[in-house]
Amino acid sequence: MKSPSTTTSPAASPRPVRNRGASVPWYERPALTLLAAVLLLGLLWSLASRVLGFSSFPGPIVALQELPHIVFDPQALWAILQSLGRMAAGYAWALVVALPLGLAMGRSRAIYDFMNPLVSLIYPMPKAALMPILMLWFGLGNFSKILVIAMGVSLPLLYHSCLGASRIENKLVWTASAMGMGPVRRLFRVVLPAALPEILIGCRVGVVMALIVMVSSEMIARQEGVGNLLFTAMDMAQYATVYAVILILAVIGFVLDWLFERVRRYLIRWSDSASSMRALR
Repeated sequence: MKSPSTTTSPAASPRPVRNRGASVPWYERPALTLLAAVLLLGLLWSLASRVLGFSSFPGPIVALQELPHIVFDPQALWAILQSLGRMAAGYAWALVVALPLGLAMGRSRAIYDFMNPLVSLIYPMPKAALMPILMLWFGLGNFSKILVIAMGVSLPLLYHSCLGASRIENKLVWTASAMGMGPVRRLFRVVLPAALPEILIGCRVGVVMALIVMVSSEMIARQEGVGNLLFTAMDMAQYATVYAVILILAVIGFVLDWLFERVRRYLIRWSDSASSMRALR
């Protein structure tokens, strides 16, 4: 590893720090940029609805008016909660299985050579396409849906945990080994904390994948859940309900991503990448 240079280049000079009393432009305020994006999307949606004039494409006002009927409907609310429960269960399964396996692949060449062909084969396959097979094997219950969610989440977790573990400096592992740590203890006491920034990137991608696969699986195995609610409304030509459910899914995805990003920043506040991100803000 090269020693740090004693000279400072212009590109490496620190960024100027804004005075705390100076006003911040509106486009650097997350709340205002989010509000502007929502208003712009709503405007484009409304214009497209008026120009096209399709009965299957209502405007945003119509969809928003339908939201209270879904939120305060016990059956619809229970369907959403059921879906979130399956999503959480599948995500937890993926964490338990994919995270240790990815760390082991990143630190062991033999495990990587054995698992990489299988992962490369499964990775591009749409996980919802496996739902009919899982339905034949395990039925239409929760198990098949949770399993396909876990499969969809496992691959980004596996990839990023393997990538993070492979980038760890060997001297950290050698030092832990010299202190008497066994392979399993080194994996969780040294490799896991050092690879945590990259692992959390995979976890964040996994949240989005879990939501997508959850809806897809419920639209295929139409018994219960928000996917069934969405497809049933479409079959009955209740298009306002369809777009209202899509808005609810969008809000759920945004809130989950926002919460996870706050947790991620807290967990890796010590890392260089987190410090760099804060310096850019």
